[in-house]
Amino acid sequence: MTYRPKVVGVDKAGSNDKDGLYEFVVHLEDGTMCRVFYNRFPEWKLTNVSRLLKTPCPICRKDYICNCFDKFKGELDAQLQDGKIEQVLA
Repeated sequence: MTYRPKVVGVDKAGSNDKDGLYEFVVHLEDGTMCRVFYNRFPEWKLTNVSRLLKTPCPICRKDYICNCFDKFKGELDAQLQDGKIEQVLA
């Protein structure tokens, strides 16, 4: 069975409005939390994603830093661009 991340919540963690840089904490359905970084100019673009080390990685089961969520940048970006970012910033 392949892993499919599903975003259930987003919190704004930080921003630099002048430069268009934003940081969000993303809550996934399986309880995993990720930190995602966006650049707003010229359009919203996900630049980096990293798993917060509160639970083991659901993909590789490592309890330390891994890069597994880099494979899911497209899926996470699509779910966040689907109105979730605008709700957090409103």
